Amino acid sequence: MLESMGISVEFSHHEGGPGQQEIDLRYADALSTADNIMTFRLVVKEVALSEGVRASFMPKPFRDQPGSGMHTHLSLFEGDKNAFHEPGAEYQLSKVGRSFIAGILKHAPEFTAVTNQYVNSYKRLTGGGEAPAYVCWGHNNRSALVRVPMYKPSKGQSTRIEYRALDSAANPYLAYSVLLAAGLKGIEENYELPQGAEDDVWSLTDAERRALGITPLPTSLDEAIKVMEKSELVAETLGEHVFDYFLRNKRSEWEEYRKQVTQWELDRYLPVL
Repeated sequence: MLESMGISVEFSHHEGGPGQQEIDLRYADALSTADNIMTFRLVVKEVALSEGVRASFMPKPFRDQPGSGMHTHLSLFEGDKNAFHEPGAEYQLSKVGRSFIAGILKHAPEFTAVTNQYVNSYKRLTGGGEAPAYVCWGHNNRSALVRVPMYKPSKGQSTRIEYRALDSAANPYLAYSVLLAAGLKGIEENYELPQGAEDDVWSLTDAERRALGITPLPTSLDEAIKVMEKSELVAETLGEHVFDYFLRNKRSEWEEYRKQVTQWELDRYLPVL
């Protein structure tokens, strides 16, 4: 159905969770990609209903199964030249590419409320596996927040980075705005890229992560809101109206959630207290 509507699908396969699918869209400019994602979600839901099943983009629908992410690949082009590609450099990654990653890492906690905007989003980020919750990068390291995919010698134009915390329920227009703004800020300010992480970051202890300078992303929507409130970068990127409205909306969601008495609380405390 997507192909018939002019949205190119490069790969499609079953993922780790029950009924979980990965569908990879072909690259395009940021705005076209965001448009394609909104159409994609509607089409997937409608096709599922026509087949008698239901599709959901909820980040973490099952406690003990993998969550649903929206791993996003990014690259910058100057005319026909990939600005991230530099033959002979480590991982063939240019200084521009390294500074772009550094910008994303520095500002990631500030924009996490945008890329992971629901209470449920943080259930996915605490689950390990392919939902990174620590600020680091690595070459082909799927536990890192930013991954530099394996380089193919004949495909310099495809040199790119992948941001892996973004979840499948995010607003792509806002999410891509803050991702690009953070990366471009890194280039403008000539940020230095820290040492890459080669270990499985989830398997390290807190002390080992601290020793490596690896800090966590916000662990709840409440924490993410508090970090975003102080961010000049996100405020400038979204503009005053969207920035204020977004924060007001998210504070309301957190307050509603905070008042809930969950089944977990009833099961744990009612019999013994």
